[in-house]
Amino acid sequence: MRKLSAILFGVAALAVFAVAAVTLSGRGPGGTEALKKEAVGESHAAPAAARKAVVVELFTSEGCSSCPPADALLSRLDATQPVEGAEVIPLALHVDYWNHLGWADPFSSRQFSERQGEYAAAFGRDGVYTPQMVVDGVKEFNGGNSSLAREAIGRAAREPKGEVLLTRSPAQSEGFVRISAQIHNFPKPTDGEAADVLLALTESGLASDVARGENSGRKLAHVGVVRSLKTLGGLPEAPGTSFKAEAEVAVEKGWRRENLRGVVFAQERGTRRVLAAGSLKLFD
Repeated sequence: MRKLSAILFGVAALAVFAVAAVTLSGRGPGGTEALKKEAVGESHAAPAAARKAVVVELFTSEGCSSCPPADALLSRLDATQPVEGAEVIPLALHVDYWNHLGWADPFSSRQFSERQGEYAAAFGRDGVYTPQMVVDGVKEFNGGNSSLAREAIGRAAREPKGEVLLTRSPAQSEGFVRISAQIHNFPKPTDGEAADVLLALTESGLASDVARGENSGRKLAHVGVVRSLKTLGGLPEAPGTSFKAEAEVAVEKGWRRENLRGVVFAQERGTRRVLAAGSLKLFD
């Protein structure tokens, strides 16, 4: 674990453009992609007995020699889905504060470093470190610790989650994909907490030949790399209400469309607890 205690980021609200959440990521047994398709696009809703989606964030960097084992763990969690009752949704957020040490991570973003700083404040830490894994916003630990990861994922899968409907349809503009989302019956937020609905656009099947820095000479592979992270709005506060939203998401030319997913989740601003989550394959 590589700690940078001097780096602590402010808890400014992220300008994140999101779209709502599916209860499943659609890759495991009973996944959302097995459900019926509607004429307007592909509509995904989780059956009652399906696995619950669990968001697993990994703050990592190609410039950090301690990170490749954590990247490999995230890949295994995604590929094998080893926790009963849980559908792991991987979010690899590459931070930028390692970039001045010999290798500039091509997937890194200041936004992700700031998001990690928000977690540091929420967890009462005096700094940030890599690799750091955060499960459903409430449990953090060294990102290479497999036993802690499985334990945290299993616990998160037993928590109540909202019911989500996520639909994709053709975008009106070239280079975009349109996503519509609804969240119903989400659990009551913590007293005094507001919750945002976020959208992460992720790409898997990525790799880099690292030429300099601590991982010089290594070929590093990644899954669930966050390409963009934005907010759509907030969950309504009135009991029994639902969240509905629609947005067009930009897709850059260099991204491999067949490896892109839209990951959507609702998260409390203060506690960081995830109230609903899921994902949808964006292209066939």
